[in-house]
Amino acid sequence: MDRHITAPINKETARSLHAGDYVYITGTMYTARDAAHKRMDEILQKGGELPVDWKDQVIYYMGPSPAREGRPIGSAGPTTASRMDKYAPQLLDLGLGAMVGKGKRSQAVIDAIVRNGSVYFAAVGGAGALLSKCITSAEVVAYDDLGTEAIRKLTVENFPAIVVIDSEGNNLYETAIKEYRKVEE
Repeated sequence: MDRHITAPINKETARSLHAGDYVYITGTMYTARDAAHKRMDEILQKGGELPVDWKDQVIYYMGPSPAREGRPIGSAGPTTASRMDKYAPQLLDLGLGAMVGKGKRSQAVIDAIVRNGSVYFAAVGGAGALLSKCITSAEVVAYDDLGTEAIRKLTVENFPAIVVIDSEGNNLYETAIKEYRKVEE
């Protein structure tokens, strides 16, 4: 089913999404990759405050290429999400509404998605130039010293994604394989 949703994504919206749904996200998303996640973890370990209140927010695992003239951002394809699995449960427990990346997630992340009524979306890898056209503005909001891995606030319009893991733990990577096997037989 195709859905148009607005980010930030509250729990009610997250719970209405199902693995396999195609969504078009309009609103605010933040970028964060390995280095930013590591820094946020270090801050939390010391009892500090994070630069972004993650409640209901969407993290897009992406590090953009430099922007071309007249564009807010360069190529903006997804990063392999499992690289952030060590840090994701903690952010989900802080209220993170959704994550966008590519690839499978660990059981600890899936458990945290279910526990917190969140959702994990996949964006199409290799389509960074096309995805960047859905980004209407981008500004660094934290960790500028990390370059492409800085946390950026993005404004997106009709950003395409697929619900891979829904708030009930249904996992498209598992169900799609089962459906494919049925077709093969």
